[in-house]
Amino acid sequence: MVRLFDTHKLRKTEELSGRLWDFTPMEEGWQHKKCKVMVPGCLENIPGFGNYRGWASYETEFESEGNVRLEFKGVSHFAEVYVDDEKVTEHYGSYTPFSVCIKALKAGKHRLRVLVDNAFREEYALDMPNDYMSYGGISRGVILEKVPDLYIRYVHVTPLYQKESSWIADVEVMCVNLSDTELSADVKVEIAGAAQIRKEMSFIPGESSFRIENMEVRDAETWATENPVLYTVEAQLSREGEVFDDWIDRTGFRTVEVTEKDILLNGKALRIKGFCRHEDHPQYGCALPAQAIAYDLQMIRDLGANSVRTSHYPNDELFLDMCDEMGILVWEENHARGIEEDKMKNPHFEPQCEQVIREMITEHYNHPSIYIWGILNECGSETEYGRTCYQAQYELIRSLDRSRPATSASCKFNADICQDLPDVCSWNIYPYWYDERSAEQMAKDVLTWVRTEGNGDGKPFLVSEIGAGGIYAFRDMSHDIWSEDLQAEILGKQLKELFAYEDCVGMYIWQFCDVRVSRIDWALRRPKSRNNKGVVDEYRRPKMAYQVVKEIFRQIPDYRD
Repeated sequence: MVRLFDTHKLRKTEELSGRLWDFTPMEEGWQHKKCKVMVPGCLENIPGFGNYRGWASYETEFESEGNVRLEFKGVSHFAEVYVDDEKVTEHYGSYTPFSVCIKALKAGKHRLRVLVDNAFREEYALDMPNDYMSYGGISRGVILEKVPDLYIRYVHVTPLYQKESSWIADVEVMCVNLSDTELSADVKVEIAGAAQIRKEMSFIPGESSFRIENMEVRDAETWATENPVLYTVEAQLSREGEVFDDWIDRTGFRTVEVTEKDILLNGKALRIKGFCRHEDHPQYGCALPAQAIAYDLQMIRDLGANSVRTSHYPNDELFLDMCDEMGILVWEENHARGIEEDKMKNPHFEPQCEQVIREMITEHYNHPSIYIWGILNECGSETEYGRTCYQAQYELIRSLDRSRPATSASCKFNADICQDLPDVCSWNIYPYWYDERSAEQMAKDVLTWVRTEGNGDGKPFLVSEIGAGGIYAFRDMSHDIWSEDLQAEILGKQLKELFAYEDCVGMYIWQFCDVRVSRIDWALRRPKSRNNKGVVDEYRRPKMAYQVVKEIFRQIPDYRD
């Protein structure tokens, strides 16, 4: 399963994931480990490969002809793609999709081979030993599409405002011309019964787009956390009345705005009650199947939360589809965590960060659940060079999407020089855990500095991480460190104090579930080689903190007065 709905009615598609592929490790000493593995999946979850780093090969067959488009939803860290032993593309970036078109493929069976590399290398500037596990393999879906010479690449819908019972939106249509000459077609875009047709549109070779401004969609309901209504977006290409390509997505009509103190969803001030969540599971690594993703979100809903932060990378689109349907707000961010100035100066760092941003926003643009974009968690925001990266990435986000705010989670107390750049000032604080101050005092100290010396005055203040560690089933009457008892006590105090602090628009608990950390360096700092700050453990067994958080979250409404 790649999406929760069909993305085409006419275009022929085939999922190449959801089946067994031939897996072959390529590093010395592993040649005898050839086996069949399920794709998607993480190679570290193959028995015997828990600490494998390096190149590996995945192979399968498909049957097709003509123009073929292959789309990979996620391959970690680096991928080289071969069709019939001919290299057709390569891609770096573990958490964003990429695609390639092979023109005029001969009829018959073809061999698809994907070489993946999950090693830590200088040229992979975003992947390094970290406070989460950096998995390898084909971790998300793979799709084969048979496309005509002119096909629809995407349609972006930007809700603008509500006009009586209608919604007004701007629409951008992107098409790809695989031929060497200009091609024309009639283009039809339909949203919830409202249709726009452009006759004899011309498309030059390569990618080209056009806009439909102020499209009116009558009798459209507003998407909100309490009413997550979705509408189908359909586009078709035709000539002389015959449709030859189609494309389908979903969207919801809502607005997100920022004032001096609030984040507004449809004009109402949000109260964020969220969790940071890693894609991680002992059985599946980061390649969680749909049922496991749904179970996580059901637990998050049961806890009374209304938002998830995708720490620290873009998430599988299945997760976003479910958040759209369940009314769960999403903070989605690019792939960078704790990267200081020296590593930000890696010549690959900035281009790779910007590539993730482009791919993330392009592919996930229509999801109404995404209310804010995030970048560069706890990176070098206290340095002049770091500031150039923050500034460039914020500018890129705003060039791609002006309908959502942008932010970055900082921990550079009294030193951050980038607080004038985001739309929302977000801070990671750990009162009672790493700091002896109360949550109220720590939040006040941070916000006072942000508004007086940090150049962040006139912006909402959001706590992007807060929490404490606790090892499942470790109970201690003295509430000693790593006990469930202490974790529950600290989280209870943190949440009550922050919800009473009116200048804070909400918080994200670090984190939903315990996650595996990198074996190098980080495992020495974390009991059980896990970041144990989850309110459930890695197997989703609730800790004492679960009930504490649930009782508090459920008393707090989704909107501020």
